[in-house]
Amino acid sequence: MTTFFKYCPNCQSTNFDFPNNVRFHCNDCDFTYYHNIAAAVAIVFTFEDKILFTVRNVDPDKGKWDLPGGFIDPGENAETAACREIKEELGIDVFSEDLKYITTSPNNYLYKNVPYRTMDVFYECELQTDVISIRAEDEIQDLIWVKRSEIDTDNIGFVSIRKVIAEQYIK
Repeated sequence: MTTFFKYCPNCQSTNFDFPNNVRFHCNDCDFTYYHNIAAAVAIVFTFEDKILFTVRNVDPDKGKWDLPGGFIDPGENAETAACREIKEELGIDVFSEDLKYITTSPNNYLYKNVPYRTMDVFYECELQTDVISIRAEDEIQDLIWVKRSEIDTDNIGFVSIRKVIAEQYIK
């Protein structure tokens, strides 16, 4: 993996170390930057024996299956972020008590050539209907319900989602 910095953001030096894109250290001015993980949420909506997948309308992984969700904003807990993201993406009001915690899983998120590492927090939410519409058309090109027995994990974009779906939902 190559670094996404070409120069020190503090002094413009090219004399720096950035092993594994984790800890940037400038050997000239002693500037240090930690490229820590970002926290994100993903919601597995279920209805009968089906799971709701979104089809990404943007990179990374444009055209691949995803789950509703997104990054946790500063000051939010994971449940609040999940409820906010669901409202923004699908227009559904979901409350913290509707969410069942599943697990966490690390992920890689390459955005505009910056390799972000995330820790994805997964929740399940059972719905009473499979009639859902897209609110965030800039992010989501389609919604598809897939029976658990028919899920092909090769269609799923992100490593963390593939792993959790395979381990928790495919029989």
